[in-house]
Amino acid sequence: MAMMVSVSNSFLTSNSPNHLRTSRRRFCAMATTGVRVTEGQGNLPKLVLTSPDKSEAEIYLFGGCVTSWKVASGKDLLFVRPDAVFNKIKPISGGIPHCFPQFGPGVIQQHGFGRNMDWSVVDSENAVDNAAVTLELKDGPYSRSMWDFAFQALYKVVVGADCLSTELKITNTDNKAFSFNTALHTYFRASVTGASVRGLKGCKTLNKDPDPKNPIEGQEDRDAVTFPGFVDCVYLDAPNELHFDNGLGDQIIIKNTNWSDAVLWNPHVQMEACYRDFVCVENAKLGDVKLEPGQSWTATQLLTIS
Repeated sequence: MAMMVSVSNSFLTSNSPNHLRTSRRRFCAMATTGVRVTEGQGNLPKLVLTSPDKSEAEIYLFGGCVTSWKVASGKDLLFVRPDAVFNKIKPISGGIPHCFPQFGPGVIQQHGFGRNMDWSVVDSENAVDNAAVTLELKDGPYSRSMWDFAFQALYKVVVGADCLSTELKITNTDNKAFSFNTALHTYFRASVTGASVRGLKGCKTLNKDPDPKNPIEGQEDRDAVTFPGFVDCVYLDAPNELHFDNGLGDQIIIKNTNWSDAVLWNPHVQMEACYRDFVCVENAKLGDVKLEPGQSWTATQLLTIS
């Protein structure tokens, strides 16, 4: 059951997947626009952002995961896999999951812990032309069990007319330096046979097909990158603007600041039930970002229907 957020409300926040605390935050919302909290799948708390033009985004506090971005027509441009679970045991498979403080496999669990923890709400805005919310993630016993550093992650999500923007800010709140890498693992709804990405020609590539552990170095020579089969490819020093044709009649411009790399992924027949219906076009920072105590790193992404 949904409720409009117009007074102080309690939100579940967490420093581990299973230990919850309550935080009191203040929000403002109008009758049909702004930010409201509702119960999502698996009884998990979910935020719904509605702009004055009726564009809409849905965000689960678990994982700080945007799971839906609908334009005014009602078309959802993001994709959640049919095998996604909402039980806080596994991360949500779809939408825009966080990979933090590690992308892919490494010394800690796959894609880090940012997508496995509850984020809390610290601010919301209801402007003339958009609705926005800012989420926060801090270290706790669960994160420190695998990555022993104090940090703050702030994630601002804004939905407006035919656009969705995000800003991720990582701050070192520890008394020692740390390094991380990160990505937004965005799942776009698509027809895989018609989907393509433009803007990557000339980029250095690390192709993880056929062996993810030994990627093949190369250079992209195609004007439009397509998805004819299994695709898992890193594009280093990618441009800050890509053009994505989802094969369903939509052209999406993907702009970013400070996300230096891009990743394209489609599992093909490894996910027989759904691979035809999505592709991942991911903004990433794959080289280590080193932050001294008190330093911050910020990156933005803007998705726009052209």
